[in-house]
Order: sequence, then structure tokens, then C-alpha cells
Amino acid sequence: MDAKHIVKLGEMVLDGYRVTTADALSLTPIAEEDIPLLGAYANKIRAKFSGTSVEMCGVINARSGSCTEDCKFCAQSVYHHTSCSPFPLITHNKALEQIEQLSRDGACRASLVTSGKGMETDPDFKPIVSLIQYVNKQSAVGICANLGTVSFDQALLLARAGVKRYAHNLETSERFYPEVCTTHSYQERFNTLLAAKNAGLELCSGGIIGLGETWEDRISLAVTLRELDVDSIPINILNPIPGTSLESQTPLSPLEILKTFAIFRFILPAKVIRPAGGREVNLRDMQGTIMLSGANGLIVGNYLTFNGRDTAKDFTMVYDAGLNPGPKN
Repeated sequence: MDAKHIVKLGEMVLDGYRVTTADALSLTPIAEEDIPLLGAYANKIRAKFSGTSVEMCGVINARSGSCTEDCKFCAQSVYHHTSCSPFPLITHNKALEQIEQLSRDGACRASLVTSGKGMETDPDFKPIVSLIQYVNKQSAVGICANLGTVSFDQALLLARAGVKRYAHNLETSERFYPEVCTTHSYQERFNTLLAAKNAGLELCSGGIIGLGETWEDRISLAVTLRELDVDSIPINILNPIPGTSLESQTPLSPLEILKTFAIFRFILPAKVIRPAGGREVNLRDMQGTIMLSGANGLIVGNYLTFNGRDTAKDFTMVYDAGLNPGPKN
């Protein structure tokens, strides 16, 4: 695959062409020396279809650990022995305090995240709705929820409480998903996204790369997210946590990560594509390059079970790329 193919397909996307799975796969064997060109076209596509804004979002770990599911990457699973410290649902004031700190740091959104499979029979659901109502009245930051699987009726209650966007990652392709989790199905995750969408909520859904999946799996995930018309796509890069099933997984190279983000932008020209957990560890000194390879969102601050980096550095990184932190323009 040569540089001419990248240019031809990139120009087609800029002219409004919708890439196929075969088109996306044709970009995967490009040589390492052509990855900057691929990133440059992804950056042009982002500029044309998504503008210059970079959506900065933080996460609030609202309930941690003791999860009954066996997701191989997760430090909060009861199947793993990690340094994760479980705690129950946080108080209204604790949640508000953390949201206000994210606001001071410059985040325009905050996602409340709870451990566990989902809310269908969870006794904490009503308290969570009450918590969301409270913080939504007190803060101007957009409130998202990431509570695992939910029913349509629960999604409606979340929308009425003030949630604008529901976050629930598909994680990977339908084909590869059983290699990642066996205690609940890919279809349950997909159904949750449909329930949230039908309740009028925006969708935030992406996955994790570096689990051992193929390029076909990554592209299948991107195409599925396009079919669902997902608004925000967080892409985590596996940070192998000691004590999890994937603690010995070989990390992806920075160039492969950049290639992945660029191809996602070719598939999803107008969406928020958000580097998330693991970018600091895996991209190292090349973090800024991802902002010139199609990215237009960031998870800032700390993650659920490991630290991020100083938020001020992320804002500098965005400005240095000629972009602007703030709501999508």
C-alpha cells in the first residue's frame, strides 16, 4: 500500500465519501513511514467535518470495585486481585466537589461512573438518580452517566434527571468480545445503547485497543459505532494492570496507536474521537501527535483505577496543536 492510496482515499472522504470496511482495512498495511501522512489526512478530515474544538471530559468514580463481571482488563473485577480499593456510592456533596474541581480544571463534561454490570436490579439506582438531580442543579458542567446496562425506562429516568449523554463502551468487536468477557454478552451492551438512544440520550461508546484483537476487530467496532450514530467515541489503550488477566499483554507501539486513531477518523469524520485511559503510558512523548491524527476530545484528570496527568498539560497540548478546548463547534 503506497502513499498515493492514502491521498486518494483521504480526498474522497473530504469530498463526502463514506468509507467501507474494505476501504478501512486497505489502510492497515501501510508502512510506518506513511503513518504521518495518514494522520495528516485524518487531521484534515477532522478540521473539515468537526472544526477545531476539543471536548474535554472528566470521569467521577462514583462507586468502585466488587464487580461480579469477568472483563479481563478490569481492576475492579472480583475475578482479579489488584490494588483497587472498593467503596460504596459516593455522597451528593462528594460528587459535587469532584465535579466542581473538574470544572475549575476546564472540563466541560463530567461522567459519573459506577462499577458493576448494570442497573436493572441494582438498589443504588434510585440514589444515583437523586445524586444526578442534585449535581445537575448545582453545576453548569454537562453530566453524563456510565452505569453499565440499563433498561429503556431507566434511561428515561436518567434523561429526566438531567443526563444528556449515556456512556457504555462496546469494548471491541462482536466477534472478539467473548475473549474479553464471558459473564455478560455483547448484545446486552448493544441493547443498552439502543435503550439510551431511544430515550433521547446522546451516546458515548468506544472501546479498548491492545487487548489482542485484530485490525478487523477494530474496524468492525468503528463501523458499528457509525451505524449506531454514536456522538462520542472514547478509545482506551490497554494499560495492563497487575493482577488482571491481561497483566502480561504486550503493549501497542505508539505508531500503531496513531494509525488506529487516524483510521477511526476516516470512518467517523464528524464525531468526537477521544483518547482515553492508557494514552499517557502508551504514547509517552508522542501524545501531542494524536491531536494531529484525528482526535478532537480528551479524558482529562484521573481515570477510574489509575492516575492521568496534570490537566494543564493537556490544555497546552491542545493549544499547541492549533485546537481549542471547548464544546464541539
